[in-house]
Amino acid sequence: MFVVLGATGNTGTAAVTTLLAKGAKVRAVGRDAAKIQQVLGSGVEAFVADIYDPVSLTRALEDAEGAYVMIPPRLKEPELLASGAKMSDAITAALNASAVKRVVALSSVGAQHDKKTGPILAVHDLEQKLATVNGKNVLVLRPAAFMENFLLMTSLIKSMGFVAGGIKGSVKLPMIAARDIGEAAANALLAGDFSGTQIQELHGQRDISFDEAAHAIGAEIGKPKLSYQNFPNFMVEQALKQMGIPGKTASLMTEMTEAANNGLLNPTQPRSEKTTTPTSIEAWAKEVFVPAYNARTAFA
Repeated sequence: MFVVLGATGNTGTAAVTTLLAKGAKVRAVGRDAAKIQQVLGSGVEAFVADIYDPVSLTRALEDAEGAYVMIPPRLKEPELLASGAKMSDAITAALNASAVKRVVALSSVGAQHDKKTGPILAVHDLEQKLATVNGKNVLVLRPAAFMENFLLMTSLIKSMGFVAGGIKGSVKLPMIAARDIGEAAANALLAGDFSGTQIQELHGQRDISFDEAAHAIGAEIGKPKLSYQNFPNFMVEQALKQMGIPGKTASLMTEMTEAANNGLLNPTQPRSEKTTTPTSIEAWAKEVFVPAYNARTAFA
């Protein structure tokens, strides 16, 4: 039995799907049993637990061989880092109270830094706490920037005809599809070929710039001249607030873009067969972005 936290999220769904495809039993943990069954089907054991509550998480881990753990992204939280700290406290307490021996944890590139990385500080905190857990083999995955971040721009593209953000458009960065992260997590749980606490970065299919990504997305949605516009931080922060993200969290988000611009989110491990994942930006745009784009309306 393998336990997956955040089972209906982008990486969690992929982890569950991969585990099921390889014949494993899966306990899918989330906030809503009906949603778990709707998204993942009847082949999983749906388990409702509060990510802030170590007692319910400990119950979720009962009789499990391994677990995929994460801090779910909750960008509407007014105190994002404090919320993340409570989640990581609950996760590590539950792991300490459980007999689980094999743990894969979702972190991020840049998590080695203890300042100036915005929301990534939450997974830095998680990594520090996981290092104190006794009697477990822990693999920490540090993936690159999610391609799924472009899904936030579907309405902007329809309304304004461009992609925008605070990261410099010409800077090449590793980008990864969430499904590749979930698949890597599932395969690691099944293989169990790690011991102690290990860190593995995931670099996506190749390094690409935001300019290149915009062109790739544009080609799939019939806008071959789609461009990426680099906006100053105050404009990005204002746009995030208009999307309902609290001010302090919006500031953390722009701090993260500055971290990317300043090299704090650069990989620390060389690109290799182990860190490279299969989904290209072109494939992701066709298979994930296009359906989301077609379903979204423009800003009023």
